[in-house]
Amino acid sequence: MLKKYGILLLMVLLILSLAVTGCGGPDEPAEPTDAEEPADTGEEVDPSDDQLDIVLLINGTLGDRSFFDSAHNGMQLIEQELGANVRTIEMSYDQTSWEPTLWDVSEQDWDIIVLGTWQMQEYLEEIAPEFPDNRYIIFDTSVDYSLGGLDNVYSIQYKQNEGAFLAGVLAAHVTNSDMEFADDSQSLIGFLGGMDIPVINDFLVGYIEGALYVDEDVKVYVSYIGDFSDSPRGKEMALAQYNDGVDIGFNVAGQAGLGQIDAAEEVQRYAIGVDSDQALVFAETDPEKAEFVLTSMLKRVDNSILRAVEMHIEGTLPYGEAEALGIQEEAVGLANNEFYQENVDQELRDYIKEIEEMIDAGEITVRSALGMSTEELDELRDSVSP
Repeated sequence: MLKKYGILLLMVLLILSLAVTGCGGPDEPAEPTDAEEPADTGEEVDPSDDQLDIVLLINGTLGDRSFFDSAHNGMQLIEQELGANVRTIEMSYDQTSWEPTLWDVSEQDWDIIVLGTWQMQEYLEEIAPEFPDNRYIIFDTSVDYSLGGLDNVYSIQYKQNEGAFLAGVLAAHVTNSDMEFADDSQSLIGFLGGMDIPVINDFLVGYIEGALYVDEDVKVYVSYIGDFSDSPRGKEMALAQYNDGVDIGFNVAGQAGLGQIDAAEEVQRYAIGVDSDQALVFAETDPEKAEFVLTSMLKRVDNSILRAVEMHIEGTLPYGEAEALGIQEEAVGLANNEFYQENVDQELRDYIKEIEEMIDAGEITVRSALGMSTEELDELRDSVSP
């Protein structure tokens, strides 16, 4: 009897042993506890393992074929090259929607919130401190870090004065040349700005200094539209410049600046685009118009946003700071497209490349409107007024 029970006991113990091994023996690691989770080593994050969710807020609309479209292109590059989940929200030019939208997305689960322009700066300064775990990237301006609570914000500024210097060098050569649509009887170039504000005037200062580098007697006809969306108004003001003798005009006015390209085609004068490669924008839909856009001063918002997100992934993005990106970071420059190569001779293109290299090397220092007094700016504008 005892022998029978002994055999039964051995069988039960054997079955239990097999059952325990089947539920997770030494070949299967146990589920980690909180205490066993690996520490943050600061190593690069693999987007394929941890997909980033990134949203871009546009305080305007897409279709400007310059500034905002460049920002949106940056998001597409991030999606294609980094595998992130991206979304672009157009808030329109209705400013009453801007602050509520920023509050809304801040309360959502985005890894990075991207936004731009000086018009969003104060909203971000108010909202970012309320969400210290969020990460924000603001471009084309900088928050005031002295206010405190903005260690989660990275600001991108641009040395648009450097790129505009190259545009000024080109414009001064064109107005003094015998090019088909230029009148060399006077040295008069144009500048069409969206608004009379520091970031737009930073383009202007570089443009004037680049032109003066070539011709100390050059005159610059300066106009401001008053906004960044009124293309008909932009065309009207550009026509006034061309009709007063401007050979080539530089538009820095977003969607409103497209009016200058319309005017250039109408009166057969030259134009310089801005932010995006505006000649290529029209190359397929209106190639005749594209012929009048010699080049564009690229402000690579797209490259700068992609660069920032790459640095975020690497853990090297300096949140709590502002950076100014220029020629050295490939954030500004002139578009070297087929129209530039066909319409600007090789000698002048080589000369402009030399100027670009001199700026990069620090051999030429371009003044900036950012931090320049009103008196200094007025003096410069007056010195080249027709």
